Amino acid sequence: MGEEDRSRTGPGSHREGRPRTRSALRRLRRRRRMALEGLAAFLCLAALVAYLGTERHDAPREESAALPVAPTGRVGLPGEADGAVATPGLRPRQRPPSPSPSPSPSPSPSTMAPPTVAVSRAEVPASVDLTAVGTVDWVHWGLLGGDRTVRKRGGSGAIRDEGGRGRRESFSNNPEAYAWRDGAPVASASGTMSGVYTCDRGSGFRLAVTADGQSRTVHLFAGLWMARGRLDVRIAGGPVSTLRMEDPHTALTTDFTVRFRAPRGAKLLLSWTVEESLGQCGNVSLQAVALR
Repeated sequence: MGEEDRSRTGPGSHREGRPRTRSALRRLRRRRRMALEGLAAFLCLAALVAYLGTERHDAPREESAALPVAPTGRVGLPGEADGAVATPGLRPRQRPPSPSPSPSPSPSPSTMAPPTVAVSRAEVPASVDLTAVGTVDWVHWGLLGGDRTVRKRGGSGAIRDEGGRGRRESFSNNPEAYAWRDGAPVASASGTMSGVYTCDRGSGFRLAVTADGQSRTVHLFAGLWMARGRLDVRIAGGPVSTLRMEDPHTALTTDFTVRFRAPRGAKLLLSWTVEESLGQCGNVSLQAVALR
């Protein structure tokens, strides 16, 4: 290599692409500093994003808007009057189910009033108006003979003649008179003194009155002649109430008044018998029964 070539590659020479001045070095340093600052800023931003992404809340966040709070005590549901009582557990706008109507309880036998019977005696008036006394039903014996009766026309039919021991005979000299205006088969009577009787001990009459659940009064117009008579009264299946009367010399009449109440269909039973004959053909008699 010649001298000319060596002089070009000596210490004072420079290669192509390398900085050769101070201004170039300053620019290079500035670029490096800016690159380092940019890298540092990027790393800081990345760290901040990572921190925010992994943030945890120890306590639940509160909503910015307050939810409506239901008033305590009473709330008004749609369609209900103001102040209606709220039913716990129902969602808003949900109506409580309507209660199903329950039938009225019917009285059971255990809750019904027990049967009652009260018996008393009274003097028979000189004239008895069966139409007025027997507003529900009445029956009269003796006008048509010993075996036939006259009944209230259109009556309830609650009074029943259930027979009795002894032969029945009619008579027409009763101390009192009986009248009616609504009879059948005899439409009216102005004052008959007829009745029926049966003689000797143990003879008598058995009657029944059907109850309808209401408080009722029965008038049993009866008598005796030279005998002691016994009246037994009871609601079928119940205890017996007994009344006695007697006259050893002549005739005696009375109004046995029976006040009673029993379930519909129950029977009030009456037995009027000769307990003791005190003379020849001592007997008991029957004139009429009225129900009101």
